[in-house]
Amino acid sequence: MNIEKTPIEGLLMIAPKRHGDARGWFCEVYSRTAFSAAGIDFEFVQDNHSMSGASGTLRGLHYQRPPFAQDKLVRCTRGVIYDVAVDVRQGSPSYGKWFGVELSAENGLQLFVPVGFLHGFMTRSEGAEVQYKVTAPYAAECDGAIAWDDPDIGIDWGNTLPVLSAKDAIAPRFSGFQSPFTYGAT
Repeated sequence: MNIEKTPIEGLLMIAPKRHGDARGWFCEVYSRTAFSAAGIDFEFVQDNHSMSGASGTLRGLHYQRPPFAQDKLVRCTRGVIYDVAVDVRQGSPSYGKWFGVELSAENGLQLFVPVGFLHGFMTRSEGAEVQYKVTAPYAAECDGAIAWDDPDIGIDWGNTLPVLSAKDAIAPRFSGFQSPFTYGAT
C-alpha cells in the first residue's frame, strides 16, 4: 500500500497494491498497521455506500460539525468520480484551498479526508458507486453544506449543470461560513 501526501497537509492519497493473476486481482484497502504508520490512527465506526444513477451527479460540499466531525476514507468501487476536499481549518496555510482527484473502480485510488475539510464528488459515469469509512456516525444536527459552485472556492468540476439534491441546490455560500474547525486541533 502506497500512502502519499497531497499539496494540502493532512489530506492523503492511498494507492492499494493490487495482486493479480488469471482469476482477477486482490488488494488490501485498509490496514490499521499501514495507516497508523502514515499517521492515520483513527477508529472507523461506520461504512457508507452510495450509488448515483446519472453521470454528472454531484454530492457535496458536505461537512459534519463537532462533536460528530468525521474523518473519511473514500473510494469508488464502480465507475468513476471526481472527488474533492476543501480545507476549512481556521488558521491553516491552505484555508479555502481545494484538492481534486479522479477515483475509479479501475485505478483503485482512495482519498483520506480528515476532519476540517468540506467533501464532495461528481460522478463521471452512470451507476457510480462510492464507499467510504467514517470515524463518527451521521448526526443530522451537525450536518452542513457549502455551495458546490462557490466562486470564492473556485472548483473546476468539469460540469456546470450537475444533478443535485434539494439540500445541495440551496447550500449557502462560503463567504458567510463560520468554520467550527481549527488547524492543528486534535
